[in-house]
Amino acid sequence: MTNLSSIYFEQAKKLIPGGVNSPVRAFKSVGGNPIFIHSAKGAYLHDVDGHSYIDLIGSWGPMLFGQANLVIEDAVRNALANGFSFGAPSYNEVLIAQKITDMVPSIEKVRLVSSGTEATMAAIRLARAFTKKDKIIKFEGCYHGHGDSFLIAAGSGVATLGTPDSPGVTQATARDTLTAVYNDIKSLEKLFDANIGTVACVIVEPVVGNMGLVIPKNGYLEAVKTLCKKHNALLIFDEVMTGFRLSASGYQGICGIKPDLTTLGKIIGGGLPVGAYGGRAEIMEMIAPAGPVYQAGTLSGNPLATTAGLAMLGLIQSNPDVYQRLEAKGKYLADAIKNQIDSLGLKASVNQIGSMFTLFFTDKKVENFNDAKTSDLNKFGQYFRGMLQRGIYLPPSQFESWFISDAIEEVELEKIITASWDTLKSMQNS
Repeated sequence: MTNLSSIYFEQAKKLIPGGVNSPVRAFKSVGGNPIFIHSAKGAYLHDVDGHSYIDLIGSWGPMLFGQANLVIEDAVRNALANGFSFGAPSYNEVLIAQKITDMVPSIEKVRLVSSGTEATMAAIRLARAFTKKDKIIKFEGCYHGHGDSFLIAAGSGVATLGTPDSPGVTQATARDTLTAVYNDIKSLEKLFDANIGTVACVIVEPVVGNMGLVIPKNGYLEAVKTLCKKHNALLIFDEVMTGFRLSASGYQGICGIKPDLTTLGKIIGGGLPVGAYGGRAEIMEMIAPAGPVYQAGTLSGNPLATTAGLAMLGLIQSNPDVYQRLEAKGKYLADAIKNQIDSLGLKASVNQIGSMFTLFFTDKKVENFNDAKTSDLNKFGQYFRGMLQRGIYLPPSQFESWFISDAIEEVELEKIITASWDTLKSMQNS
């Protein structure tokens, strides 16, 4: 039988580095070849060979209401008639800025860009300019995109490929990037004390999704905020993944902490490429043309992306109970898999919050990157392949969060739980 995915991948490898346009898609850490997707709708992905899969990636977060939601689809279809890109202001940019500032209290002004990486790069440049200091602090295993400053002890795809630091990142850049241990406030204190007066900002995923899902300990983020204030450093929440995924005002709306700057992406584009950064007006006013910090983008505020984002944020506002539903689904699924692990006596653990969770193949409680790295990657690869064969599409890396959409109903949850049980049983017997 012809396997189009394999044929396409062989062709892609001749034309695209590694055959993919984002490394984790290559399935290198889970074995096998990537599946080429033809279409997606609701809770399902459909590949080029006619197979269907329950979608637990959701395009890495933005598909809160499932794939190809009709409200968003209709909005984009209507916008197509007006043009694809203007390179000039459109009123949708104003409308989505208003939505974001209304929904996220810490954001007084916002700048739209085209990706999460672009947002985080611009945010740290802005923080350095505002504080007149050079160094930044990030956390081991937190991934903030592929900007040079972030590829130091990064997570996600970098961890998957086993290259904690990317060639091409200069020593000078590395010297200005300090790395702390997530969930360990003493680690952060030591870095501040060893670099008095030189730290411009701390950037953190408040809930980490790029070493697998890792949840902050009680009081941890409050302590981070206190240290930033003590040392006159800005606090940047990277909510590219968690913004509007965990609540209508991001994780900061749950924990009650106002960062100085926030980076956003994914959901605010409704599935189209978009990013944003925003925060206190006095900081944001430093960005050109209002101030001296230069940042620009031809496709920033793209009319199709802003249309999709406005439709998505409107859906969130008109469905305030969506987060309760997603929390219930996430907990139900996580508890079921925990019970499977316990009944089979496996070395594995589950982290879950809202619609995000990760199954780690380690018996450690995963609270930071070092804990996550104790996971058995071969076992995760076995689990991934077993689930895929049973029609469940998981993120192809141990170091990624899974995402549940509101389109996943009881029938899909039961299929996932059954597939997990059968996969774990087959792994135990192999």
